[in-house]
Amino acid sequence: MASGPADGAGTAEGVSWRLIGPAAGLSEKRCRLMYSSLGHGSDVCLFYVKGEFFAMDARCAHSGGPLCEGDIEEADGVLQVFCPWHDYDFDLRTGKSGTSLQQKVHEVKLEDGNVC
Repeated sequence: MASGPADGAGTAEGVSWRLIGPAAGLSEKRCRLMYSSLGHGSDVCLFYVKGEFFAMDARCAHSGGPLCEGDIEEADGVLQVFCPWHDYDFDLRTGKSGTSLQQKVHEVKLEDGNVC
């Protein structure tokens, strides 16, 4: 998963990448909460939907609700997660909401059978 330059992970093209784990195991669940060593506010949800991995900050931009517990739906070709607290929706690819809210997303790549 792409992260900031101070994370100490391998760098490629100016972006730091962190090895998450084998894609085969990570694809068994629709959402996994990835705990950050930086604390609760930096945790990330890793989603696996329709054969693709997506990542975004784990706490809803509205009130901090747990997005990993939200429903995932597709509407007009857009995959969205809905916050279980107040039903705010966020596009898994862009983090944009039907409201003015924006959820931070993280780039994910597959490399040698691993999610990074």
